[in-house]
Amino acid sequence: MAHVSVNNARKDYGAFKAIKGVSVDIGDGEFVVLVGPSGCGKSTLLRMIAGLEGITSGKIQIGKHIVNELAPKDRDIAMVFQNYALYPHMTVAKNMGFSLRLKRMPRTEIDQRVGNAAKILGLETLLERYPKQLSGGQRQRVAMGRAIVRDPAVFLFDEPLSNLDAKLRVQMRSEIKELHQRLQTTTIYVTHDQIEAMTMADKIVVMKDGLIEQSGSPLELYDRPNNLFVAGFIGSPAMNFIHGSMGEDGFKTADGLLLPSERRPRDAVTYGIRPEHIRLDPGGIEVKTVVVEPTGSETLVIVRLGTQTLTCVFRERIRAAPGDVLKIAPIHDAVHLFAADEQRITSGEAPLE
Repeated sequence: MAHVSVNNARKDYGAFKAIKGVSVDIGDGEFVVLVGPSGCGKSTLLRMIAGLEGITSGKIQIGKHIVNELAPKDRDIAMVFQNYALYPHMTVAKNMGFSLRLKRMPRTEIDQRVGNAAKILGLETLLERYPKQLSGGQRQRVAMGRAIVRDPAVFLFDEPLSNLDAKLRVQMRSEIKELHQRLQTTTIYVTHDQIEAMTMADKIVVMKDGLIEQSGSPLELYDRPNNLFVAGFIGSPAMNFIHGSMGEDGFKTADGLLLPSERRPRDAVTYGIRPEHIRLDPGGIEVKTVVVEPTGSETLVIVRLGTQTLTCVFRERIRAAPGDVLKIAPIHDAVHLFAADEQRITSGEAPLE
């Protein structure tokens, strides 16, 4: 295991600046997820740590060593790619042990390491199969096994679940998290899926346009986002945003509707409330139902407030149809307010019920 430190790292492709001075510390044994929209620089940063991309300026340190000039094979890392990158003419066992054979390890040690990794990943009965005989999830396990046998200081995952179907993604998510809990190896994981980030990470690093917008624990980012981008990116369904201004009597929307708020007066602001922090209230604000999506455990309802659309998540089952009028109210302590520059003014901290 090893800590990883990235200090003011930059990556330029000619005039295009892909990474614009990123600094992040990843503790020994920590599971850190780099998350953000396509093109934000998260995969480029991961490839810089791996040594697959050069660094324009700054410093990358793994353990006690600055690795800026080291080849990937000398960085004591193992990477799991999105497309598995398995050799089709090799069996599962040979794929998993290939890097060890390149190092000219004894056959007995290779077999032992491959056997141990296969046991961890449930691949014992598949060792003599070829990649074309495996499912997507099994291929991903083989790719993970190939990384495990190297016993690296750092695991790097580059969107490893994006080629899997939804059900298998959920299963593999749990398996990767359980694997980390068992091995306690420092792990850096890239994804564009914030649900993966929330469920797997010890720490999330949210990136946008080559910069870090915010980093912290999943619930810290969820409960106290620094700005509108993080608030809208973290959480599913996404946070509702209503534009307007604060007055002495509360928040007034662009349509002139008054929403309750206990915050101090402020000029133009954005009012944010997560869907699960809106409740049904006989004395609340009237809204018109647009769409009702029952999921069994909860009901997702899209409503119209003036000219704006809001998403609500109710844990109780409700009988509503498009066009019906509902009365709703936000949980006051869960309201988030953002200034005109999109930075948070204050943030709610409603209890998770």
